[in-house]
Amino acid sequence: MARKTKTKSKVKSGKRGTASKTKTKAASRKAATSRSSSSKQSFKQRPIDHYYWPTPNGWKTAIMLEECGLPYNLIPVDISKGDQFKPEFLKISPNNRMPAIVDPDGPGGRPISIFESGAILQYLGRKTGKFYPADERARVEVDQWLMWQMGGLGPMAGQAHHFRLYAPEQLPYAIDRYTNECHRLYGVMNTRLSDRPYLAGSYSIADIACVGWASRHERQGQDWAEFPHLRRWFEAVTARPAVKKGMSLRVDAASNVDMRDPAVAKVLFGQRAR
Repeated sequence: MARKTKTKSKVKSGKRGTASKTKTKAASRKAATSRSSSSKQSFKQRPIDHYYWPTPNGWKTAIMLEECGLPYNLIPVDISKGDQFKPEFLKISPNNRMPAIVDPDGPGGRPISIFESGAILQYLGRKTGKFYPADERARVEVDQWLMWQMGGLGPMAGQAHHFRLYAPEQLPYAIDRYTNECHRLYGVMNTRLSDRPYLAGSYSIADIACVGWASRHERQGQDWAEFPHLRRWFEAVTARPAVKKGMSLRVDAASNVDMRDPAVAKVLFGQRAR
């Protein structure tokens, strides 16, 4: 399954005229336009390989690629079948986790592979100059909330999902532990958003990192009614066309995965060092 954006190059030609001077000007305009189109074409971004599975982590990079208007090839990584442990994928993502990308037009014009969703967001933000400010003070604001998601909201929400939905037995202590921690983290976000539209003030990769996890609040045992500022933020972010596209990026095989299948659980939750 691949997705590429296409660019069209139009070359304008001058109108025909009977005078030699008119023909010369028309030819000059046509040649200049042609050279300009050729120059732009030579700097066209080649599609980025996007290793993906539809999860809150996978949505981060999908949203960012869509927000930045970057072309990409969608490469499904079926985590239920162990694609993440294949040698060719481990060369790109040694932590055997998606998402990951390979940018053929990396620094210095050479390919670069990147794993870890937060690192990918930062890289694409620097590459495009979008949603990741160059000003150091503003960038620190974004980085704080990006790291907050990477070290807090994502892992805690993931554990809440696991013990509430996927654990073979219900463990009240584990369920309460991670449900309560998600509640605490949602409270932190709600307070932060009480006096600003987005986590770092302006829309940024910090919001992109958090929105997928927040979309699963019901699975985490959280009630939007308790977090009105967070809910307002969520509705604003998910109304963005690129966010809608990124979060609706589907892989047909993913809809057929049975998370309660012992074979699937073994692949997802039973791995040890190799």
